[in-house]
This record gives sequence, structure tokens and C-alpha cells, in this order.
Amino acid sequence: MKPIGSSLSYLLLFFGVFALSTSGIFAVLADAPAPITAGYRMLFAALILLPVLLFNRTHLLELRHLSIKQWLLGLLSGIFLAAHYTLWFESLHFTSVASSVVLVTLQPLFAFVGGYFLFHEQLTGRMMVGGLLAIAGSALIGWQDFQISGLALIGDGLAFLAAGVITGYFLVGQEMRNYLSLVPYSIIGYGSSAVVLFIVSGISGVSLINYSARDWLCFIGLALVSTIMGQTIFNFLLKWMNASTISMSILGEPVGTCILAFIILKQGISLQQFTGILIILSGITIFLFRPKIRS
Repeated sequence: MKPIGSSLSYLLLFFGVFALSTSGIFAVLADAPAPITAGYRMLFAALILLPVLLFNRTHLLELRHLSIKQWLLGLLSGIFLAAHYTLWFESLHFTSVASSVVLVTLQPLFAFVGGYFLFHEQLTGRMMVGGLLAIAGSALIGWQDFQISGLALIGDGLAFLAAGVITGYFLVGQEMRNYLSLVPYSIIGYGSSAVVLFIVSGISGVSLINYSARDWLCFIGLALVSTIMGQTIFNFLLKWMNASTISMSILGEPVGTCILAFIILKQGISLQQFTGILIILSGITIFLFRPKIRS
């Protein structure tokens, strides 16, 4: 497969981030337990991609030639994904959407460290300035909602852990996408994640089917919009872009979430949040200016 141009990568990153921004909205609208919401998100996403896999001989051959180590890496990516969504969706029950989304998008902090030690990636001064600026903008958006006490502190802690876990998923993906196409890689990750989440739900005694029509619509929305149009685009870009760059672009998620919360949940955007949005966009622009594309 030929390398994609930087202009197309920018466009895909923008679209993927906006699609991913719907995650927090769908998760808040759903009343189902976190493992169930995440489990059906992953299951439906895998089922949507399954026909593409079954009718593509090249994809089937790729799966057939995977080593045991590579299958285990795929399982590990699914475990990371399951842990991420469980922790994040659970955090939304304890703290505000703004605080949770801001903390969960701090994954570049983990990606920078992981990329340095695992792939020997170096950050330029410009990239560090852009990264820190965007992180500062994210903190500004959620600062008024941070509550260092009681249940809110638990929610904030869960969201921060979720940020670290999803970085593990992207770092594993950066390795796997060197030898595995988008659809097989995504199905392995999404499918194994769904299995893990439903096992956790079963052990917890949570019902797998007794949910409202709105919950099921949220599950489908999370799978089709947030995952296929968001997460899967990032999986696609891992073929050419490193996990640090993709994680950095996801800092734009609070921007999309604020806009969608204003439109759908009728939540106003304060001057502080608007200022944070401008800072985030400035930081991401500085960081992603001529990003390094892996050929």
C-alpha cells in the first residue's frame, strides 16, 4: 500500500477526532453499566467490519499466517481497549463529562514516554511546545469542573488511568500495523475486547440484554460513529503515523465534545472553555505542522 499524503492525513485526523468526540455524549445518554456499553460498542464495530474481512482473501491469508506471538499481541490490544472503555465510561458516573474527557485525552503524556522507550522516537522543540500548549488548553476547559474530593476524585482518577491504558493500545497497534491490514487488526482488537468485556459483565452478574431502546441506539451510535468513523481511522493512520502524533491529535476531542454538548445536551460553552478550545487548536496545529509520515 502506498503512503498517504500529509494533506489527506490531516483531513482524516480531523474527521476521526470529530467522530470520536461523540463518545462522551453517547456514553452519558446510555444508562447501561460501563462494561456493557463498551462491550456492545466493540461487538457491533467488529460485526460491521466482519463482511469486509470474510470477502477479502488477502485479509484471511494475513490472519492465517499470524504467529502465536502476533495473536497474543492482538489479544493484548483488545485487553487494553476493554480496560480503557470500562475505566472511562465508569468515570462518567462519578465526575463531569468535561473533566472526564479532558483527563482521558491526556494520553499524549503516556504516548511520548512509550514512543521514546519502545520506538526511540524523538520530539522536536516545536512538537513539545505544541503538545504542552494543547494539554494546557484541555486543562483549562475542564478546570472549573475538577473537584478534588469525594466521588468526583474517583471519577477523575479512573479517567486518567483510561488515558494511560489507551496509549498501550495505540503503541501495540503501531507495531501490529507494520504487518497487518486495517480490517484484520481492528477486528482482532474489537472482537477480543468485546469478549473480555462480556466476561467481566457475566462475572459481575450484569444482564446482557435487558436495556432500553435508547441504550441500544447509543450502543449502535458508539460502534458506527465513534468507533468505525473515529477509532478505526486512527487504526488506519497507524500504518504511517506514530502513536504520539495520533494521541496528540485526540487532544482535539474535548473541542468536539464541547460543541456537541452545546448542540445535543444544551450545555453552554463558557468563555473559559472557548479560550481552552482556541489554545488546544493552536497547540495541535503547532504539533502537527508537517507531521512525520512513516513510509
